[in-house]
Amino acid sequence: MSEINELYQQVILDHNLRPRNFKEIANASTHALGHNPLCGDRLTVFVSMDGDRITDIGFQGSGCAISKASASLMTTAVSGQTTEAAHELSALFRGMVTGDGEVDPDELGKLAVFSGVGEFPARVKCATLAWHTLDAALNWHDGVVSTENDEEQLG
Repeated sequence: MSEINELYQQVILDHNLRPRNFKEIANASTHALGHNPLCGDRLTVFVSMDGDRITDIGFQGSGCAISKASASLMTTAVSGQTTEAAHELSALFRGMVTGDGEVDPDELGKLAVFSGVGEFPARVKCATLAWHTLDAALNWHDGVVSTENDEEQLG
């Protein structure tokens, strides 16, 4: 195994075992529920806003290591960002893991640890669930976001 793959595995394992921002925000400005029925991942993303800026973000739920690590890294990446910047980062991340479009993993910093997920199609939904749920929360989506819905419904 190459050193970079080993590093990526270590980052994912660390964020799975010690997820950042694994918390409910009682007075969140918005939140959304996400579900990946293929893997059983379920999470809620909570977002506190000041205007269009994310001032606090957290998530709660359960899921596989990829899903939990993705949510953890997502929350650290978008904290303090505007909604527009968060949506752009979400699109870049999803493009990287799905192989849609040309995405330079260097643009994504630590999120590049998920660049190899596309080689495992069943894991793409695990990695993108938190991002779809974030987009739904920022779009004030009502209801549950499911990885089995049409792309339009995922935010």
